[in-house]
Amino acid sequence: MGHPFSAQTQIDSIKEILNSVAGPLGLNASIRLWNGDIIPLGNEVDGRFTINLSGPGVIGEMIRRPSLETIVRLYATGHIDFQGGDLIDFSEALQTTRSTSNRQKLKQVSKSMLVKRTLPFLFAKTKTENLQHGFKADVVGRAEPNRNNKDYIQFHYDVSNEFYQLFLGEQMQYTCGYFLDWNNSLDQAQWDKMEMICRKLRLQPGDRMLDIGCGWGGLLVHAAQQYGVKGHGITLSQEQHDFTKARFERLGLTDQLSVEICDYADHDGSYDKVVSVGMSEHIGVKNYPRYFGKINSMLRDRGILLNHAIARRAKSSKRHASRIRPERKFLLKYIFPGSELTPVGMTTDFMENSGFEVHDVESWREHYALTTKYWCKNLSANKERAIELVGAERYRLWVAYLAGASGGFTNGSIKLYQVLATKRAKKGWSGMPLTRADLYRAA
Repeated sequence: MGHPFSAQTQIDSIKEILNSVAGPLGLNASIRLWNGDIIPLGNEVDGRFTINLSGPGVIGEMIRRPSLETIVRLYATGHIDFQGGDLIDFSEALQTTRSTSNRQKLKQVSKSMLVKRTLPFLFAKTKTENLQHGFKADVVGRAEPNRNNKDYIQFHYDVSNEFYQLFLGEQMQYTCGYFLDWNNSLDQAQWDKMEMICRKLRLQPGDRMLDIGCGWGGLLVHAAQQYGVKGHGITLSQEQHDFTKARFERLGLTDQLSVEICDYADHDGSYDKVVSVGMSEHIGVKNYPRYFGKINSMLRDRGILLNHAIARRAKSSKRHASRIRPERKFLLKYIFPGSELTPVGMTTDFMENSGFEVHDVESWREHYALTTKYWCKNLSANKERAIELVGAERYRLWVAYLAGASGGFTNGSIKLYQVLATKRAKKGWSGMPLTRADLYRAA
């Protein structure tokens, strides 16, 4: 049976829809249809930003499956494209043109017209249906028997070291920077982040320090060079391990620093300081008692732990807390399988129940918004090389992920906290300074 609507009918239909919503939307962007026609989405469009649609199947897909995953899939496979800037530029442009009255105006658009004009697209399909780079096993992993931490980590981190070098910057830090000034560079913010973490840990020469999820070894290098510690890093990523080992050797730090591939649960040792930066999000909330209990067992009494992790807002009920939102489904399937976010209050509860005394909780949400913005722009600026390394689909998935993360941290739907605690094996003084003045001393 042939398609019941002609190509011209589809063009006429989408034009009427877009022209009807353009005024209420008031966006500084245009839509370029598959026949080349350009439809402005507002009354004051300056022509900088254009969204390209590859064919009528794009409309059909969004009508049949109106979800964030559908939009991301269409973008990742090239059926939706953006011209005039990267996704950060588009997001900022669309934010600045929004009006509080837009939703009310959109409600006045004729519903019968919309139904009539979407009918020509109900059976329209794109040529590419499914993405090729999703995680194939259990992406949620809330049940411990279904978790494979090594597979989860290697899916995300073993893309290639060169790929990460395209956007992380000189320090190779894949966690939130710390901006002493909002105009500082990404590299400066990452150096300042490592310095602040070392100050919070109150590092001293000869301290034995464990970095759980050590990434590419940057924090360990900083701690060794600036504070004279003896550090050990653990990771489940082969790529990170090899890079970090070579880094220690190149810098002549093998007498102070070491690294191994090891799950935190399988590691044994005795340490004065433990740091976990951007790692605990990967293990699942049900594993928090084991995670913090394991750290406690490796720390000396009054030893210091700094846990740096992305968090979500607290929910009013367990049902709401267990619901996986559309943006989380995208991240679990294509970017961070096995990850889970918790409210910071839940994290501090687990820490206290594991024998820690919590001293400081600090939000770095805005710092992560700017960090991920830098990353997205850096990756977009290196588009050609990124596609050579990982392919166009994965490149687009990562750009969408970084842009979405920046937006989430900006609007507050996701958060970032550093929690500082000491092991409390017996009663008495904690050993922490009476004030936090030492954190902000001149370099």
